[in-house]
Amino acid sequence: MNELRSGYVAIVGRPNVGKSTLLNRLVGEKISIVSRKAQTTRHRITGILTQPDAQFVFVDTPGFQTRHASALNRTMNRGVTQALAGVDVVILVAEAGRFDARDEAILRLLPKDRPVILAVNKIDRLADKATLLPMLAALAEKFPFAALVPVSAARGTQADALLAEVKKHLPRGEAIFGEDEITDRSERFLAAEFLREKLFRRLGDELPYASAVKIEKFEHDGALRRIAAAIVVDRPAHKGIVIGKGGQALKKIAAEARQDMERLFGGKVFLEVFVQVESGWTDDERLLKSLGYE
Repeated sequence: MNELRSGYVAIVGRPNVGKSTLLNRLVGEKISIVSRKAQTTRHRITGILTQPDAQFVFVDTPGFQTRHASALNRTMNRGVTQALAGVDVVILVAEAGRFDARDEAILRLLPKDRPVILAVNKIDRLADKATLLPMLAALAEKFPFAALVPVSAARGTQADALLAEVKKHLPRGEAIFGEDEITDRSERFLAAEFLREKLFRRLGDELPYASAVKIEKFEHDGALRRIAAAIVVDRPAHKGIVIGKGGQALKKIAAEARQDMERLFGGKVFLEVFVQVESGWTDDERLLKSLGYE
């Protein structure tokens, strides 16, 4: 009898509830980019955790967007619904004390024929911990959850408890990926994501949403990786902001991204970054496809 459990687990929720932080915590590696700004994740990111008796294949999805109707956001929402259609278990991430109409909208999308586990995140930020139990009781009335687990993705609180609940519902079967794999995404894709994270962290509130990253070259030279990347912006004025005075902003973005790449790839990276203007790229289906949005 096969004792191994393995399966796909979608991580869903509204923007900025901590889905990517939770994925990185559960996998134990930084594979999904994180910032304090909402809508940082634009692609489905797969993270793989292999234990002696189970393999979890987590699918981190973009935060479901209800307010804006650009081609980019329609593509991201399509990614969420497609992820829900092909998984064995769903983790719905909600923020402790902040369950609102956006969360309610996602409840209506959840499958009724697969287990859904509610991860109530950011419990470390609750001013009054006594409110947690009545909060969980109220949330339990909203949907037939298979389990409710209060967690802090940032601190790792209850991460093992969440994994244990998910494991109960994984089907028995062979491992889907090799035991040393942590993502099905290529180094090329991850390089673009690390650069995009630095844009979100270093630039203003609006500019990161009007920017994307395109890898123009990714070559191996022994243990060295040579990467050329274009930061795509929507307006000519944005180009100067990304570059910064004397090129300092772009240098910092590139240096920080390179450090993340070297840490995950396990080798030296030579990174060349430049900025190009593509007006209206968020509504250009052809250009979105060239940037990796399907």
